[in-house]
Order: sequence, then structure tokens, then C-alpha cells
Amino acid sequence: MRVLITGSSGQIGTNLALRLLAEGHTVFGIDRRVNTWTNAFPTLLQDLAVPQHEFRGGIGGAPYPPSDIVVHLAANAKVYELVEQPHRALENINITFNVLEFCRAQNLPIVFSSSREVYGDIKRYFTDENSADFSYTESPYSASKISGEALIYAYARCYGLPYLVFRFSNVYGRYDNDIERMERVIPLFVREIAAGRPVTVYGREKVLDFTYVDDCVDGIVRGITRLLAGETTNHTINLACGEGNSLVRMAELVAEALGQRPEIIVAPAKRIGEVSYYVADISLARELLGYTPSVSLDEGIKRAVAWSRHKGD
Repeated sequence: MRVLITGSSGQIGTNLALRLLAEGHTVFGIDRRVNTWTNAFPTLLQDLAVPQHEFRGGIGGAPYPPSDIVVHLAANAKVYELVEQPHRALENINITFNVLEFCRAQNLPIVFSSSREVYGDIKRYFTDENSADFSYTESPYSASKISGEALIYAYARCYGLPYLVFRFSNVYGRYDNDIERMERVIPLFVREIAAGRPVTVYGREKVLDFTYVDDCVDGIVRGITRLLAGETTNHTINLACGEGNSLVRMAELVAEALGQRPEIIVAPAKRIGEVSYYVADISLARELLGYTPSVSLDEGIKRAVAWSRHKGD
């Protein structure tokens, strides 16, 4: 199959592309920055947030190759950065609109990367896909993801566009340590603890659902396969580990994997826009995709630290 991936230079995009290539599929990437991890697949450098007017051969006339499906991962993704720069949330909406117009013109199904941020800070132990509501929106980033989902549902109803929406949660692992571009908590803690510096946790009771990237990619590939086969169409699905861990516990696991005794500073929660509790209900992913996450946080942190020591700073 021929897969077009937007946001292909990011962590999920890179891992997904390499998995698809290893399985014999064709991948074409679109991103506004060069992929610093691999040159194994062609990537068109293009800013999809720019208003576009031509969708027949590609957005803005760009020479896209024939594709069977679009996996739309491109987005400005750091919650607190979009609180400080809310115009980047509008860019996310523009990007999704442009990609949907391309899919409509080419009659292509779409896989959309949404986020657990759409649930807001509702403090449920398990969150099912029906409990997201715009009234719970915590940040411009979460609003942009809810807006993206709304556009996709509208295109499905108005134009018959097939889709799957995946709501990711704190994906970590290979190709996520470019923290100068976008600070991620796990690679940040790996770097700081390895250097013997203290780390700060915002909220002792903050609990999140950390998802190892191989599990995330496995769920996406299962979705792509079933969407193209017409077996699983027009669903919104949580794609996560389904287990909650505190940030303090995560920091302790990083230190353990590094063989360090860290200084963990606990600061008051929470920064504006951030969710303080989320554990996903992944029963729909199990039912529709046969999805079973296999990497615990303990094991995932060991793998992330080992990769960072080999490939990282």
C-alpha cells in the first residue's frame, strides 16, 4: 500500500514510516522540517498551515505521488507553548482543513492524530471516547484538536470521507529527544538526570497514560489496514497504554535505568492548559483493532534510555 504521512519528520511519523517500509509498503512524507533521523523515504518540505487553493495534484500544486491513504500527524503539539502562542493552534486547524481538502479531491481515506487533551481535566480513572466535549477544553491546543475532529466528522457526513481518529497519550521512545525544538518530559528527564541535575515535577499527584511508540505505531498500522479494507471505518479510538503512572514514578524509573540517584523537585500543579489526570479506556481499540499494548512504562523507559544513550545527545 502507498501511505502519505504528514508530520513525517516527527517521532510518531518517523517510527510509523520505518515500520511501513520494513513491511514492504511505500511511504511519502510531508513536513516543514528535515527529518534528522533517517533519509529512508522521500520527504517534501512544505508548510501545510499556509492557505492553499489547489488540491488536484497536491496541496498548493505540490507533486505528491499517488497514495492509498493519508495519515495526518502534522501539528504544533506542545500544550504550554500553544498557551503562550495561541496562533499556532489556528495553524493546526488550517493544516487539517488543507489535508482534508486534499483527501476530498483525491478521494482518500484519512487517519487523524488527535489527543487525550480533548477530554480536558475531568479526573476520570478511565476515559471513554464518548466523554470528550468542547466545554472541557483546557487549552488552545486541545481546542485545535477538537476542531480538527469536528472537521473530519463533517467531511465524513458531507462528502463520504472515510476516517479513523486516534487519540494519543504521551507517546515516548525512539526519535523523541530533539528537545531543543519541542521539550518532551521523558527525554528531558533522561538528559537532566544523566547529567546529575535535579528535575522538577509539576504536581505530585499528576498521573498520565504513557504510551511506548511501538505500541502506538502498531495501533496505527492496524487501523490503516482495517480502514483500507473497509473493516473498521469512521471511529474515534483511544490509542494508549491504558495504565496511569505519576510523573514522580516516571522520574524514578528514568533514574533507575540510568543508575542514578536523582533530586526530584515537586512544584505546585499545574501549569495553565495542562491536564493533571488521564488514564485511557482502550477497550474500543482492543475490540475494533485487536490492539494490545505490550510495553509497560518500566520496560519502555529502559528502552528509551538505552536508545538515548546510543543515539541521543
